[in-house]
Amino acid sequence: MENLLQIKDLEVTYKAKGFGKKPFTALHSVSLDIKPGETLGLVGESGSGKTTLGRAVLGLAPVTGGSILYRDRDIAHLGRKERRTLSSEIQVVFQDPYNSLNPSMNIGEILMEPLTAAGVSRADASQRVNGLLDSVGLPSDAAKRLPREFSGGQRQRVAIARALALDPKLIVCDEPVSALDLTTQERVLDLFIEIQERTGVSYLFVSHDLGVVRHISHRVAVMFHGNIVEVGDGDQVTSNPQHPYTQKLLMASPLADPIRQRERREQRKAFLEGYPGTETILAAGKKK
Repeated sequence: MENLLQIKDLEVTYKAKGFGKKPFTALHSVSLDIKPGETLGLVGESGSGKTTLGRAVLGLAPVTGGSILYRDRDIAHLGRKERRTLSSEIQVVFQDPYNSLNPSMNIGEILMEPLTAAGVSRADASQRVNGLLDSVGLPSDAAKRLPREFSGGQRQRVAIARALALDPKLIVCDEPVSALDLTTQERVLDLFIEIQERTGVSYLFVSHDLGVVRHISHRVAVMFHGNIVEVGDGDQVTSNPQHPYTQKLLMASPLADPIRQRERREQRKAFLEGYPGTETILAAGKKK
């Protein structure tokens, strides 16, 4: 199967700001691919570069090397006007649904906005709002209400509906459930899966939580200090990780059983004593 998205040797370096400051490279020669209808989970701790990778795909980070091929077209350096032509095919769901929804607009207006911006008449856009709300399990009367009237999980459903408005082929999901409680997380993740089964959309699913990516991802890529250190089948990476950093992430995942949780803390402590620094962890992974 051909790739929908192929990232080759991607580098993102931010220019120095301020006297004496040095440029900062957030991504080091990163290569990944996503197939149609696939979810690639991108996991790592804060500062690993995972959000930067998602932003690069969206044209929001400065690509300084390599390429981002979408349907064999390099989109790494598109201008703003050219990037707008991709808005119907590549969408995003952000971490905080409240901040990404205009608080002064009702839900119907929020869902109509990407449609009218794409040239759909207001009458046709208005008719499509009910279908979008239904697709994410919200009632039609939600269209007349404001974002603040909804729970976090409901607001995230609105954000997903907005991303679906233009029938995209790829959605970049940037920590879309991290602000939600565990029960709501599971419901929203199941919604993502249901939508994918129905539409064939692909996801680049960014998360710091191995448990979340295990739930939703076909494949998982693990990032550490701007490097991809492990890629593989979702079940294999999340249950039998090969790279020391992935093992560390697994040990950091919370467990309901306090005895097992205590044992895991001891394992993690011993692990960190064995691999104290960035270079050590990266070197250990390369030896495998």
